[in-house]
Amino acid sequence: MRKGPPTSTRYEEPNRAARAGNAVIRWLAESGVSIAGTRALRVRGRKTGQPRGVVVNLLTVDGVDYLVSPRGNTQWARNVRAAGEVEIGPRWRRQRLRAVEVDDAAKPELLRRYLDRWFWQVKGYVGGLTPESTDQQFNAAAPTIPVFALASR
Repeated sequence: MRKGPPTSTRYEEPNRAARAGNAVIRWLAESGVSIAGTRALRVRGRKTGQPRGVVVNLLTVDGVDYLVSPRGNTQWARNVRAAGEVEIGPRWRRQRLRAVEVDDAAKPELLRRYLDRWFWQVKGYVGGLTPESTDQQFNAAAPTIPVFALASR
């Protein structure tokens, strides 16, 4: 696990249609309806301190849950990095979890598994990676894609 700022600041900002779609999917996730593994994420804003909500795909590998930010150094990823904790789940059953950023060296296998499951959803903004990308391509992209391991507080 690592501390400190990311080595890259790649951020592929969603367009208006993507933001509108994400708002609907987030509302469903906050209501307890998961679409293809989506979860509602809430994190304290690093500037305002106010809770911020977003929908994420929760990757589970060997019993550990991971948050992956395929668009890069997004607002929610920066907030998670600053807060060190998140809330996951629907409104009535949120879990508060500690979030620790994963070292770049450990990301390639996690990114490959993430893309195996959700490439159809993130293919336009995951730094040019595909599930068939080479190890070298995953290693090169790892610093541009924040990944957080979640654990009980």
